[in-house]
Amino acid sequence: HIIPSTVKALSSLPSFVTAYTPYQAEMSQGLLQAIFEFQSMICEITSMDIANASLYDGSHAIVEAALLMVNAKRGAKKVLVSETIHPFALKALGTWVLGTEYEVVPIREKDGVVDLSGLVIGDDVGGLIVQSPNRYGFVEDYSGIADLLHERKALFAISSDPLSLAIQKTPGQWGADIAVGDTQSLGLSLSFGGPSCGYMAVKQPLLRRIPGRLVGITTDAEGKRGFTLTLQAREQHIKRERATSNICSNQALAALMTTIHLSSLGWHGMVEAARQSYAKAHYLAHHLSQLPGVEVMNAHPFWCEFPVVFHDAKRMRKFLQELRNEGIFAGVRLSALTRKDTDELVLLVAVTEKRSREELEMYIAAAQRVMK
Repeated sequence: HIIPSTVKALSSLPSFVTAYTPYQAEMSQGLLQAIFEFQSMICEITSMDIANASLYDGSHAIVEAALLMVNAKRGAKKVLVSETIHPFALKALGTWVLGTEYEVVPIREKDGVVDLSGLVIGDDVGGLIVQSPNRYGFVEDYSGIADLLHERKALFAISSDPLSLAIQKTPGQWGADIAVGDTQSLGLSLSFGGPSCGYMAVKQPLLRRIPGRLVGITTDAEGKRGFTLTLQAREQHIKRERATSNICSNQALAALMTTIHLSSLGWHGMVEAARQSYAKAHYLAHHLSQLPGVEVMNAHPFWCEFPVVFHDAKRMRKFLQELRNEGIFAGVRLSALTRKDTDELVLLVAVTEKRSREELEMYIAAAQRVMK
């Protein structure tokens, strides 16, 4: 995605780069205000009530959501998780349950989206975690799911690319209790996979259960506005093993970059970036669907990412190599992420607002030459 030049310029200021976890509020008002703005923006984007000062990445945020679920409900030992969430997040959840009494129960997919038709919520279920757009790029429908979970005193968490929330229904609008994700699409460079910045926002009843730092706004003895770390009794440096989480220092610098990015774009700029990503992805998908030997999976709505299924592995390898020779990264083999044989012929193609019409036409022309 496009990153405004203001992001690198402002986040490189020595006062930000050298700042650590701001324990001394009177010495760190600038950084504390920046974190407070980050929290406020995440709440606005997700339609939630409280957001923390960031987590390590999107997978970590999903694990923290699962931990919150089992801690919030007495007797909860299981967390239901959609198989359509990012494969790396599934692996992180698998690591989390090792050596514990908790269990991650996968909810199977159907035609590229989670199948919630036969959902069974027992007394030992803490909640359900889903993702939209999911690992195929599809936007999922969660109508009625929140009510079903809340009837059984279980929580509902939705993981989302925050940029997609500019044009799709937000977690708060779906009735979710927890919103999680990764802000990589908001001002963070790819950097060969990191560092990134996870976000987590919750509804008001979960205020004292959310992990990580919380920055609050107050007034000092002279009546001036000030910012400070608040509700620290939840955290590991005070509660030790009974803390809501073991996270201490977070991704404050990456969160700052996201804050600068959002401030530079504004809400209208964010909507424009999301709409352009949508339009360009659908333009490319339309032309790829007309090629012989491939099929674009479009049974469900998608935002900026879509799966292309090849009829045989040889043509898929040729397609990837020929486009690479022309300087085009055609997409990601889904099996490289999921390690599943069923995904061996699936190519995940992403298009963002950064791609020009000329670049899309170059991709289409190269694809037509290879697949003719």
